[in-house]
Amino acid sequence: MGYPIVRNRRLRRSAGLRSLVRETVLGADDFIYPLFVTHGSNVKEEIPSMPGVYHYSLDLLHEEIKEIIASGIKSVLLFGVPEHKDERGSSAYDANGIVQQAIRAVKSWAPELVVIADTCLCQFTDHGHCGVVVKEERSGHTIVDNDRSLELLVRTAVSQAEAGADIIAPSNMMDGFVHAIREGLDATGYNDIAIMSYSVKYASAYYGPFRDAAHSTPQFGDRKTYQMDPANSREAMREAEADVMEGADMLMVKPALAYLDVVRMLKEQFDLPVVAYNVSAEYAMVKAAAQNGWLDERAVVLETLTGMKRAGADMIITYFAKDAARWLRGEDV
Repeated sequence: MGYPIVRNRRLRRSAGLRSLVRETVLGADDFIYPLFVTHGSNVKEEIPSMPGVYHYSLDLLHEEIKEIIASGIKSVLLFGVPEHKDERGSSAYDANGIVQQAIRAVKSWAPELVVIADTCLCQFTDHGHCGVVVKEERSGHTIVDNDRSLELLVRTAVSQAEAGADIIAPSNMMDGFVHAIREGLDATGYNDIAIMSYSVKYASAYYGPFRDAAHSTPQFGDRKTYQMDPANSREAMREAEADVMEGADMLMVKPALAYLDVVRMLKEQFDLPVVAYNVSAEYAMVKAAAQNGWLDERAVVLETLTGMKRAGADMIITYFAKDAARWLRGEDV
């Protein structure tokens, strides 16, 4: 054999060498941990389709927050399960709603923890859709009215900011939602509150366990008229570009695993931080396989999360956050 002889294996010869040339580094600072809060007391109820993930009442949430901080995680994303639902989702923008109560509590316990509030109506409406439902006169069909929904989403975002949220994360996929929320926050003096937009949110089959957790399954129809078609990627760029123009501070792709190409496209096209949501079914599939002894949970989780970061994610929302943070420190879970 003549030169040049390329021996790429030279830099893989030992753990030290592999670490020295590693291109993508995953750490606890990359993770955002989702939490489900609910009314009542002494509630720590495991979600059947998401082993290890719980509904917490506020009195038991404090211990969970302590554990999150001890694991090295710097940020949480709050979802609420209300006592009361109605057609307009009024519990979402109630100053004393469950999310607002949770925000105030978490910021009092851990002021340094970054608290992100999911801003949507689906958990709070009795029909399970992300906006105001009306009967369209022209067709007679029941639809989600985009512009009427914006008013309630702005009220929700402002109430969350008033409660102390550091970041507003609107997940509703109404057209113009970033502009409306940015305008509403600025008009009420919350111009320093960032918006983490669910810019590219697909109408995905990967949300099943989350709907179990958030009690947000649509009571009729589906969300395909406002969430994206999984077949489309150029449309994702249009959605993200609109959010950039409207004032988003971060762009999210949800789900992550089947859409890593879209994560990469956003990273290359825009100069805002990109967030990947490692969603509920992605979590549940790994958990189920691990419980059956079909895979090494630790290895698969860390490989998957590394892949999301390698694709371009600056932050990863994941239900594995606590375990992954400990595994990265070399601890057993």
